[in-house]
Amino acid sequence: MKEIIEALLKEKKYFEIKKQLNELNTVEISDILNQFKSPELVIMIFRLLKKDKAADVFPYLDSERQEMIIHASTDIETREIFDELYFDDIVDIIEEMPSNVVKKILKNTDKKDRHLINQLLKYPENSAGSIMTTEYVDFQKNMTVSEAIELLRKTGKDKENIYTCYVTSENGKLEGVLSLKELIAKKDSTVIEDIMNKKFVSVHTDDDQEVVADLFKKYDFIVMPVVDHEGRILGIITVDDVMDVVDQEVTEDFHKMAGITSSTDDSYLKTSVFTMARQRIGWLAVLMISDTISGNIIQGYEKVLAKSIILTAFIPMLMSSGGNVGSQSSTVVIRSLALGEISPKDAFKVLKKEFSIGIMVSIVLSVLNFVRLITLEKINPTIAFIVSITLVFTIIISKIVGALLPLGAKILKADPAVMATPLITTISDAVTLIIYFKFATTFLRL
Repeated sequence: MKEIIEALLKEKKYFEIKKQLNELNTVEISDILNQFKSPELVIMIFRLLKKDKAADVFPYLDSERQEMIIHASTDIETREIFDELYFDDIVDIIEEMPSNVVKKILKNTDKKDRHLINQLLKYPENSAGSIMTTEYVDFQKNMTVSEAIELLRKTGKDKENIYTCYVTSENGKLEGVLSLKELIAKKDSTVIEDIMNKKFVSVHTDDDQEVVADLFKKYDFIVMPVVDHEGRILGIITVDDVMDVVDQEVTEDFHKMAGITSSTDDSYLKTSVFTMARQRIGWLAVLMISDTISGNIIQGYEKVLAKSIILTAFIPMLMSSGGNVGSQSSTVVIRSLALGEISPKDAFKVLKKEFSIGIMVSIVLSVLNFVRLITLEKINPTIAFIVSITLVFTIIISKIVGALLPLGAKILKADPAVMATPLITTISDAVTLIIYFKFATTFLRL
């Protein structure tokens, strides 16, 4: 589609472009615009869209294209775009923009909207308050069904979600929840208080967004109210915002598991080389220094290696096996912790399970390795036995270490992802070498 639009632009067939774009949905149009690099072309195509369509497309554009459009827009055009956006989308956009663009956005919003935007921006980063929207449907509990429906007709078109309505007291305290389906099924004279559901789940403005995502998953919500410490409703969080949170949290965990100190909201190609190097170098430096432990262990057994040089050939395989099985265990445990399937109090159960898995896996791999060394590599049976028995202990210990480190981090209120691949591999390498050389010294009597 991008190629078709480019060809039509060259031929200046703008009416045909408008026709092509009108046949697409907002996400498809944003995908096309995000592919164009030239600000002139992005702005030209965006201006070919109808006003309401343009406002729908704008939140789906990446921050770079949004900035291009805002820079090129007049104050009136900017106001028209942002008048159609929901508050949570406006806040998300503002957080990504440089200060001069933010000033232009705020300049072209009315006083009431500016106050709400600034209020949302003051909530702690990654909190429920920072991702909520203030556009929700609420009724007074003493209203009748007919009054509530009439209010919904007047205000519903400006709300992000009308399918779940909230019932409040005179001072704004959230007292109940009512679905649109329940509302229209009741008689006009029915009082809202009599049909509302008083059992509901809510979150506080300062609750972590990861906690919010867990609640959405647990209760299968599509929307959830956000209240202050006095129980007054301040906004709602919708499932599309939670999907963004899940994506952000997963990315953050992957970075931590890979030993990357911090993440960025920019895509891989847009992140500068300097930024990416800075993110990675911290853990790499720590691991490089910690790996000297393995070097010192090897140096301590130089005499053993000198008398049986063949032992050196199996060090990489043993260290790699330990790191791999440790990473497997840590990945499974970290995922289970994130999903709430296990907690630190289940440490003994986890230990028992990983120990059992370790025994089964190590026996199979060790037997295969012993047979391989004897038959294919023609290695001395004693050496083959030393390597294979080391593999048994290495796998079992690495499994246990890989499982217990994330649980330990959880107990210390640290992020379990930090205790993943890099640290586990370092510990596993040192333990493997000690076991290997102890067995070599014992069985070869060196």
